[in-house]
Amino acid sequence: MKCLVLGGAGFIGLHLSRRLLEDGHEVTVVDDFSRGRDDPELTALDVSVISADLTDPAAFESLPGDCDHVYLLAAVVGVRNVERDPSRVIRINTLVVLNTLDWITPGRRLFFASTSETYAGGVSAGLVPVPTPETVPLVVEDVAAPRFAYGISKMLGEAAVVHAGRAKNVPVVVGRFHNVYGPRMGADHVIPELCLRALRREDPFLVYGTDQFRAFCHVDDAVDAVVRLMGTDAAIGGIVHIGDDTAQTNIGELAELVLKIAGHSPTIQCAAAPPGSVTRRCPDLTLLRALTGHSLSVSLDDGLRRTFTWYRDHQS
Repeated sequence: MKCLVLGGAGFIGLHLSRRLLEDGHEVTVVDDFSRGRDDPELTALDVSVISADLTDPAAFESLPGDCDHVYLLAAVVGVRNVERDPSRVIRINTLVVLNTLDWITPGRRLFFASTSETYAGGVSAGLVPVPTPETVPLVVEDVAAPRFAYGISKMLGEAAVVHAGRAKNVPVVVGRFHNVYGPRMGADHVIPELCLRALRREDPFLVYGTDQFRAFCHVDDAVDAVVRLMGTDAAIGGIVHIGDDTAQTNIGELAELVLKIAGHSPTIQCAAAPPGSVTRRCPDLTLLRALTGHSLSVSLDDGLRRTFTWYRDHQS
């Protein structure tokens, strides 16, 4: 098949592109390269790469018209980016989705990358169970809080994709990612941040939110779920959680695991989690397994070692 990966130079996008190539598909990557252009791993894929600002409808004129599968992962992500400029997050993430839906035509299948942040407010308010199924209400505790801008943009994206897909007769699948991690994910997320600070031998070692729990999913498992969903007719029109539900890891314990892998034994100092950060997050993967037979292959210990090794070798 011919696959178009919008946001293919990003973290999950590049891993997905690599997997699609391994499966024998033809891949075209589209990105605005806001995270930088000097990327040996993207170059090594040896695929067609299009530089485009997808907030501009005219940019879609340069995209191939004969693709079979379209993967929409292009978005502004990261807590720091969201809190720094929430209006930019809403603007870019919304325009990219709406422009893609205006452009796409029947005969193509669309995957939209959403997030567990869509329902995080419900967890904090005690309205949503953990592990969390897809059927829970989506809650915004405070529409004026900058942190909710990302989740709000993805709520709109989910609704737009599902309804436009039905109206335009385009098969769509929405996948809600939960704490996906792995090599090449930047420095503004908890696992790479811990890895980089451990490599710098920080002492004392400050850890935020040691009372919080997350279920971390290695990017290889997340990508496998995406590929399986896009190949499953029964998933069409649905919203499906993607993640790892086998263990909920305390952030303090996570830091200890990373430090053990790094061979670093500093004095650990605990600090409060950032404002608005949900206390627990873990997906219910019953639907994903029922639809695709997906099973997890990368343990947290193995995934952390792979991730730490990549950051050790790419510190620059």
